[in-house]
Amino acid sequence: MKELERLKETHVSTREIFDGDILHIIKDNILLPNNMPATRELIRHVGAVCIVAVTDDNKLVMERQFRYPVDKVITEIPAGKLDSKKEDPLLAAKRELKEETGYTADTWTDLGVFYPAPAYSDEAITLFMARDLHKGTQNLDSDEFLDVSLVPIEDMLKEIMAGNINDAKTQLGILRVARILGI
Repeated sequence: MKELERLKETHVSTREIFDGDILHIIKDNILLPNNMPATRELIRHVGAVCIVAVTDDNKLVMERQFRYPVDKVITEIPAGKLDSKKEDPLLAAKRELKEETGYTADTWTDLGVFYPAPAYSDEAITLFMARDLHKGTQNLDSDEFLDVSLVPIEDMLKEIMAGNINDAKTQLGILRVARILGI
C-alpha cells in the first residue's frame, strides 16, 4: 500500500457548514499530493445497513416508499441508518428488518461495507443477506410509510437489468445475493 501514499490528500483544517439530525456538512482545507492547497466539501454520515432478505423459495422482501429528494416512490431492499457510529451493524440490520417488514431471520451473512457516494460523503453501508425468515408484525416509526411485498428474485433481476430499479443499494445487494445463490 506504500505506493498508494503518493495519492493521499492531507487534512489541514475543517469548517462546519451544517450540523443536522442525519447529515453533517463540512468544508476541509487540504493539501494535494503535490502540496498544492485545495478544498473538499463533504457530508459526514453516521452509517447505515441494508438487507437482502430471501425466503426459502427465493423471493425477496421488498419495500416501496416515497423518497422526497427524488419525488418518487422507489422500490428498495430494507435499510436504515445506525443509531450511532458505535452501533453494531448486525444489530441495526436485525432491528430495521423487523421494524420495516415484520420479518426476522435465523441466518445472517455479512456481505461487507460499501460507500454509496465516496466523492462527497463518508457514509458506509453494511450489506447483509438474511435467510430462514419468519413473518411477524411491522413496527414502523411514526414517520415511515411503506408497502412490503415478496418478489421472486428473478423478477427483481429483470427489473434491475431493464433500468427500473434506480436505488444503488438495492441493485448492488440483489446482484450480489443472486450471484451467491447461483441465480
